[in-house]
Amino acid sequence: MSDGILIEGFSALSPLGFTPEENYRAVLDGRSALRLHKGEFGVRDPFVASLFDRVAVRQEALREGVSGYGFFDTLAIIAACKAVREAGIDPASDKVLFFLSTIKGAGCPLSESAKILREHFELKHPVTVVSNACISGLSALVVARRALLRRSDIEHIVVVGAEVQSRFIVTGFQSLKALSDEPCRPFDADRKGLNLGEAAAAVVLGRDTSGPGWRITGGAIRNDANHISGPSRTGEGSYNALKALMPLDPAPAFISVHGTATAYNDEMESIAIDRAGLSDVPVSALKGIFGHTMGAAGLLESVLSMKAAEDGIILPTAGFSTPGTSRPVNVSAALRRFEPSSKISFIKLLSGFGGVNAAAFFTFCK
Repeated sequence: MSDGILIEGFSALSPLGFTPEENYRAVLDGRSALRLHKGEFGVRDPFVASLFDRVAVRQEALREGVSGYGFFDTLAIIAACKAVREAGIDPASDKVLFFLSTIKGAGCPLSESAKILREHFELKHPVTVVSNACISGLSALVVARRALLRRSDIEHIVVVGAEVQSRFIVTGFQSLKALSDEPCRPFDADRKGLNLGEAAAAVVLGRDTSGPGWRITGGAIRNDANHISGPSRTGEGSYNALKALMPLDPAPAFISVHGTATAYNDEMESIAIDRAGLSDVPVSALKGIFGHTMGAAGLLESVLSMKAAEDGIILPTAGFSTPGTSRPVNVSAALRRFEPSSKISFIKLLSGFGGVNAAAFFTFCK
């Protein structure tokens, strides 16, 4: 827990904007890109999702000087370009590693997208692909943190997460009866299921220094192997991931949860949070704004949580009204404020198919 890894730069792209600031402002303004789509991807039944405007993405790619790639790879490269520029590092240095987080990627072997990233940025090392169900983005951050702590020859790691939707993904979730026909409602008693979303984000990690900034000071990945698609009824994996972060110093201002708005996920998270003694800590879920962005979720939601925490804000959980879990969860549909001190922290929590769970502890020192 004492070994902090500095966050040197980040980016966030979603249908609501191509910068972290644009996406953050959209959440504060209560805007959402969740829409009813009919016939999209050749899917017979309508579905609610947050999808990129393909023309707008192509225009952003031209501004970034990115061309000649498929849609998924274009998004990943744009996200990496923006984060690398903010961090002020040379991606072609032999002191830099890249990690790619995604579940489905471009629909071809993920190694192909890893190869494209390496060639575009002229990387000295192969790209590490992290594909671990819906915790992929947070898993990539945790694994990258460990790698940076262990490897003296590496000074920076760029973690890129991206996901685009397709007929395969949408119909797969439809077959599980997991999709809601309206904007999702995390932790609400009347929740009907999740919405899918598209996004890309990147975070640049560097060695800890004594200066101000955000750090990842703890991270854990736990698998309870409960079921291929059903979460543990006792929240075992999520609880164990939270337990691995303790003791929490300073006390977290909030928990950025998975919050998919499915009956079993929200129930499982409420149990895990309660078992960990954190039921009084405010909770924030962003999928009522962005949908479930899968391999990008851990990065996108962490970036927006960092921006909110610096402002002393706990982001609202869109769609929430009436508590709908057996254990108490301190969640609110309204924006809440806290008084930021010289040291701020929050927990990022994610879960996924196959019983996978991840948690990370983020701290900010002024």
